[in-house]
Amino acid sequence: MRNFEGAMQFLKARLREDEAATRAVKPGKSQDLERLKARVLADVEAKRQLVAWVEDNFGTALKADADARGLPTFKKGAVHLIAAVPELLRSPVIERLVWAYASHPDYDPAWGLSEYVYEDEPDGDKLRSRTRRSTV
Repeated sequence: MRNFEGAMQFLKARLREDEAATRAVKPGKSQDLERLKARVLADVEAKRQLVAWVEDNFGTALKADADARGLPTFKKGAVHLIAAVPELLRSPVIERLVWAYASHPDYDPAWGLSEYVYEDEPDGDKLRSRTRRSTV
C-alpha cells in the first residue's frame, strides 16, 4: 500500500467522524435505532483495535527508535527497511478498512489498488488477489 501513514490518518479521522455522528443521533423510542447506535459504536471500537494492532508492532518501535537516536541515513534506512516487513504484512488490514470510505473526498485511490475476490470452488470459496483497475 502506498502512503500507509496517510491511509492510517485518514482512517482514524473517519472513525472519529463515525463516532461523533453516531453519538449526535438523538435518543428515540425505537429499540432498533438504539441497537444500531450500539452496533456502530462497537464497530468503531473494533476498527480502532485493529488499527492499534497494526501500529503496535516491532517495526513501528524500530523506526521510532532509529529516528530518536539520530542514526546516520544509511543505518536509519536499513532499520526502516527491516521494520517495513511487519507493516507490509499488516497493511492489508488497513487497506480493507479504508475501502469502506472510498466515496469520501479525501480518499486516495492509490490506497485500493488490489482487491480480493471470491471464486466458487467445489470445496468452498477461494480467495485470490487481483489488481483493481482505476476508473479515473
